[in-house]
Amino acid sequence: MNETYVECMVKRKKNGLLTALMVLLIVIAVLAFLLGSVFGIIFLIVAVAAGVGAYFVGLNASLEYEYLYVDRQLSVDKILAKSRRKKVETFDLNRLEILAPVKSWHMDEFKNRQLKNVDYSSGMAEQPDRRYCMIYNGEKRVIFEPNAEMVAAIKSIAPRKVFTD
Repeated sequence: MNETYVECMVKRKKNGLLTALMVLLIVIAVLAFLLGSVFGIIFLIVAVAAGVGAYFVGLNASLEYEYLYVDRQLSVDKILAKSRRKKVETFDLNRLEILAPVKSWHMDEFKNRQLKNVDYSSGMAEQPDRRYCMIYNGEKRVIFEPNAEMVAAIKSIAPRKVFTD
């Protein structure tokens, strides 16, 4: 059996708003703890709630995506704070309509379609832009950043649907 295996990791751009919220929650937790040790239990409850909130915001502030291509299936995992892994979605590439760079002219006919947009990329438009757009099953527009080896592997199974411009 001839299976192709390619994996690629992409770090999501840090969101400044989430980082600021995490710092604010940590400051609130510390201040509420100090006030709770003097004035009462209500401030301790606020300190615990702010600490838990800071933990969950911190998980989502550091985010990475891992793409795994194995024999006609593309799996996307989300790695939170380099410690937790969640499987986000699995795509059967037999249902692939088109895969092309985000700003490619091949995507022009799909611009006016009402599709669900999902973004599993780094969130940065670099020069040159390495993000690709995949129209999946006529219902989703998936944006992700595969490496050249992954694009070549997908192109080997669907050569008329994959464009590299």
